[in-house]
Amino acid sequence: MIHPAPTTRIAPGLARGMLKEAVPATATKPAHVRLGFANTSYVLYLLPTGPVKAEPGDKVFGTIFARARRVDTVPSGGQFVEPVIGRPRRVQGRVVAKAGDKIVVDAGVPIHCSLTDGRQHAADFAIGDMVSFDVLDGASFTPKGDE
Repeated sequence: MIHPAPTTRIAPGLARGMLKEAVPATATKPAHVRLGFANTSYVLYLLPTGPVKAEPGDKVFGTIFARARRVDTVPSGGQFVEPVIGRPRRVQGRVVAKAGDKIVVDAGVPIHCSLTDGRQHAADFAIGDMVSFDVLDGASFTPKGDE
C-alpha cells in the first residue's frame, strides 16, 4: 500500500524509509535489510554497513550507496529503480548533487552512485541531467549517524 509522503524536509541525499525486515545471513546470502519508501511501491534489499537499530515498521534514515556499471545520459523518461521489489539492478533519475567522484541520483529515492567506468567522472554530469545505469551487486544502506 502506498502511504502519503512525509512533509518534513530532510537533506536531499538522505533516504527516509521504513524497515520492513532485517534478514540474517544464511550460508549462501549475506545479511540484508528490506526497506520500503513512502509514496512508492519499492521494497529495496540492501546490505547494511552497520547495525540498523530499528524494529520492523519503524522509520529509518540513511544513505543508499550503489556502484554504477556505466552511467548514460538519457533524453527523456521517468525516475525509477528496477526491480520494484528486490536488490536494485537498474536505476534512472535526475542528478541532484555531486559529492567527490560520486553523483547523487533522485530515482524516487536518493541513491549515491560510485562511477566504476574509469572513463567517467562526476564532473561529466550536470545537476539536473537525467541518467540511467545498471547497478553492480552489493548496493548498501548506511544508517544516519554511521556515515
